[in-house]
Amino acid sequence: MRIERQVLSAIVSVVATVAGLCLVPTGFAADAPTVKQALASQPQNSDVEIDVPDPKTYDQCKVTLVREGKATGWIVAGPAGQPLRRFMDTNGDNVVDLWCYYKNGLEVYRDIDSNFNNKKDQFRWLNFGGTRWGVDTNEDGKIDVWKQISAEEVSRIAVKALASQDASILAPLLVTKDDLKQLGIKGNLETKLLASVADPAGKLRKAAANSKIITPRTTWMRFDASPPATVPAESIKAADDVVVYENVMAIVDFGNPMNPGLVHVGELIRLGDVWKMTSLPMPMEGNAIQLEPGIVMNDPLLSGGVEPSIAKTSLPQKEQELVGQLQKLMESAPPPTAPRPAQEKHQKAVEAVLTNLIAEVKSDESRNQWTRQLLDSMAIAVQSGVDPSALDRLRKLEAEVSRSAAKSPLAAIARYRVLVADYATAMQEGKDDEARQKIHEHWLTDLDDYVEKFPKSDDASEAATQLAQGYEFAGKLEKAAKWYQRVVTDYAETPAAGRAGGALKRLELVGKPLALSGASLAGGTVDMKQFRGKLVCVFFWDTESKLCREDLMPLKVLYDTYRADGFEIIGVNLDPVKAPVQPYLTQNGVKWPQIHEPGGPESAPAKEFGITILPTMFIVDRDGKVLSRSANVAELKALLAEKVAKK
Repeated sequence: MRIERQVLSAIVSVVATVAGLCLVPTGFAADAPTVKQALASQPQNSDVEIDVPDPKTYDQCKVTLVREGKATGWIVAGPAGQPLRRFMDTNGDNVVDLWCYYKNGLEVYRDIDSNFNNKKDQFRWLNFGGTRWGVDTNEDGKIDVWKQISAEEVSRIAVKALASQDASILAPLLVTKDDLKQLGIKGNLETKLLASVADPAGKLRKAAANSKIITPRTTWMRFDASPPATVPAESIKAADDVVVYENVMAIVDFGNPMNPGLVHVGELIRLGDVWKMTSLPMPMEGNAIQLEPGIVMNDPLLSGGVEPSIAKTSLPQKEQELVGQLQKLMESAPPPTAPRPAQEKHQKAVEAVLTNLIAEVKSDESRNQWTRQLLDSMAIAVQSGVDPSALDRLRKLEAEVSRSAAKSPLAAIARYRVLVADYATAMQEGKDDEARQKIHEHWLTDLDDYVEKFPKSDDASEAATQLAQGYEFAGKLEKAAKWYQRVVTDYAETPAAGRAGGALKRLELVGKPLALSGASLAGGTVDMKQFRGKLVCVFFWDTESKLCREDLMPLKVLYDTYRADGFEIIGVNLDPVKAPVQPYLTQNGVKWPQIHEPGGPESAPAKEFGITILPTMFIVDRDGKVLSRSANVAELKALLAEKVAKK
């Protein structure tokens, strides 16, 4: 058992240091790692959901020695026997080189030290976790090359790069000179593509400047695109056919999940198992909306990058002319400060060209593509306020689609865009709280009908999530729980499922012990167990929320008044980056402990409890049990006065 014990000691070192890259130390050879030590190990990349059992169940978990061929290591199993972690020495050198993490019994992520030099250099997302496989070639902790990544996951990283203004995570997904050489693309088209992805940091800054959609809290919700298309090799003088997605969109949450935004990711091209971007992402808001065709697919039509004779054989002349008109309209969009009549005139001109394209094209695929673009254009015009009159035209188009293609995915797409545009318009026109309440109730009914009619549509998981949140905020918790559970069950492979599971947990908190711990902003760990015997307010917040800022000073007064009587506050900060948090706390004299985990609104604490609204406040009694999962400052003040008086 000498080898197994050495492997075990490596595991102990791994989980004790979290870095997971230590050589076998002495002094541990006869000791197995505890469950707590094993579960302390975390993935190198934080954007993956893994099972984290309640510490109270640790005594029901087991760490078991395992052999897999020549590999030896340990498996950590949960209370039901499901795997939680697996740590392996695959080359027999007594050092861990494979770290595996599980969700619902399936491996969702692994870190790999492929060259056995005690540094993680490959990262894979699996099963529920996705299809990504990244490589850190210089072992600096960042992915430099992707061996595998889907188009959906590219759009997710594009949104993250915009929100965080981190061009380094986007760089491996931008098309390069070597990529184009592999595809056989050269000449004018190569020059245009490389220019399109040049200066990513500068273009990200420009895209985010003054944007209402892009903030540090903006998060990806889902991918939106027509089916991929094949560009014939001869039309662009490439070595082989090129597969592209054109006009990829990312649906994003920028603070109000009831009214999501759009980010134009643009054209993606496929290189083996990797999809790459041919332009930088751009938020779609106001008149800054850009829906121009992609560079690769439309180079023969718009840029003169190929022989005219070839361009003529790609599309009929009339279609070429219409695409050219659309391109010019996109390039001449009036600025956001333009008068409303100018904005409406431009919007109607765009719709007219798209309508003509739909009538002109011969294939169903092309017709669906242009129809979807027309639907999106109208819906965005309504929601952004560019042209409210587009709502009537959107409704008419939806009726036409329902008649001609009732069973196609396009019918579901059209219906959802009408629902969202109707709701946004009605809420803007609502005269008072009573009117807006009725509008909201009607919205929930519409969403319910939509999910029942189109349960497999691209928008179904979003609609179900909004139903759950809408019922929760309306105080109809039984219905909210039903819909959160449906998201978890029916849409398990979507990002919405993890947060819905957290929301279910939050709804059932009252009367139960609160298990909460996380990295302290000041260093170390903040754990609810440290505050047993005290009345605790857990305050989920960030520095950008006006409501959070308004609550901060009244909380400080309560903290100063009652702390000596056994009252404590734990802040759970959801800012995407922690740099501005401590200066803000210092400026406002806030001294209670703060948890801050990477990811902001997508961090582990936010997902664990399905936090979607800030501030969110829990109140926990002296025995560690939850008294309230949705308190406000006034309720906290009254409770403190009562509890202190009884003490």
